[in-house]
Amino acid sequence: MKNRLTLLVLFIISVFESKAQFDFQNINYLSNFTDPSVVAESVYGIKYQSCWGWVDPLSGKEYGILGSTAGTYIIDVSDPANPVQKDYIPHRQNDCIWHEYKTYQNYLYIISDDSGPNSLQIADLSYLPDSVYVVYDSTDIFVRAHTLFVDGDKLYVASVKTNTSVSSMSVYSLSNPAHPTLLRSLNQDYPFINAVHDMYVMHDTVFASCGYDGLFIFKYDSMSNTFSQLGSLQDASNIYNHSSFISNDRTTLYMCEEVPDGQKVKIVDVTNITSPALVDTFYSNLGATPHNPYVMGNYLIVAYYQDGVYVYDITSPQSPVLLGYFDTYPNNPPGTYPWPPYAGAWGAYTDLPSGLLLVSDMQLGLFCLDISGLSGVSAPANIPIHVFPNPVSGRLTIEGIKNSTIELIDETGRLCFATKMINGQMNIDVTKFSKGIYVLKVADKDRLSVKKVVIN
Repeated sequence: MKNRLTLLVLFIISVFESKAQFDFQNINYLSNFTDPSVVAESVYGIKYQSCWGWVDPLSGKEYGILGSTAGTYIIDVSDPANPVQKDYIPHRQNDCIWHEYKTYQNYLYIISDDSGPNSLQIADLSYLPDSVYVVYDSTDIFVRAHTLFVDGDKLYVASVKTNTSVSSMSVYSLSNPAHPTLLRSLNQDYPFINAVHDMYVMHDTVFASCGYDGLFIFKYDSMSNTFSQLGSLQDASNIYNHSSFISNDRTTLYMCEEVPDGQKVKIVDVTNITSPALVDTFYSNLGATPHNPYVMGNYLIVAYYQDGVYVYDITSPQSPVLLGYFDTYPNNPPGTYPWPPYAGAWGAYTDLPSGLLLVSDMQLGLFCLDISGLSGVSAPANIPIHVFPNPVSGRLTIEGIKNSTIELIDETGRLCFATKMINGQMNIDVTKFSKGIYVLKVADKDRLSVKKVVIN
């Protein structure tokens, strides 16, 4: 996989001579990764697409993943001021508009919705920091798709095209992560859904952004292997429902709508999931297009195309308050929205333990941003804790702070155990958990400690 490195002289640059060239508020520039050899695709002039992140559970090293017109970059961002490319995965063509990514355990899933040649790619990241290993690159499962989401041990894929059929959305088992197995297609139960553009999935409840058809909420039942519809929210004004993300208290959905240009973000009350209701809207600047929303604790992060990335306080979920922004695409002078229509921030990754924010810009590549200037967003101070024995096969003892919360999370990101440590000590019987690597989080109001726990 490293032959790409021998052919290119790659370097890390700031696009302008100083970060002062970027407009920002309370979000600071750390670095920008870009490859000067990348050629813009021929339709919209896009060079880079989505980004993702991954943490090595053994070393703790943090990695950024970035899509480009010809392939995928794997970048070590453990030192965010000096990102280092570790590998490159070429795609089957060099004029791609789309790449989207998700991870499950140590596997990276790579999809594109470009016409052929195309394929699903799966890469094993466990060989890092040396390289990655592509374990699957084929059209047998599907040829192309628009986006994907991992929920537990299931992979949800939107707008799937196989060699013989088309599905608005399909769900696959990841019991064998290197070769997903089709469980069910949404068309089998709801053929009237023409296409799913994107989806947010929580415990098999699917908030499906269905383009001009609006928002639909489905439930996948693994026992009966069927989808059932829970609710919907449709707009008669021909607006394209692009993507969504739910608040941590599960009461509010934030929806981005991409077409026509310059749409506002919608705030939707989903307390009654059978009858979602629009309660408010907001925008960064008149004319900029919101593309993808993300929730990080009590903060909403929006990749806003020409306006870069915006961060809002959603302590009150239905009343966002702007905290800061970083304009990754300063080339558009005031009043030029929405030209060019596909420029600026495509997406962000918000889940690195360090608190580092990754943002992909369609023309300028991957930005590593410091959000510690936003009150409460930076990685919290550590709680002093003692965890033993580790590895553990019987009872795990945790000593720490009274009234702190404890969460045990498996490699898939599934919350396996949660409680409150009332007296400063907690014993957990781990015999009921599967063997493997877990993340233990201990937190109080202002502090957080994260430990790796190995259950034998």
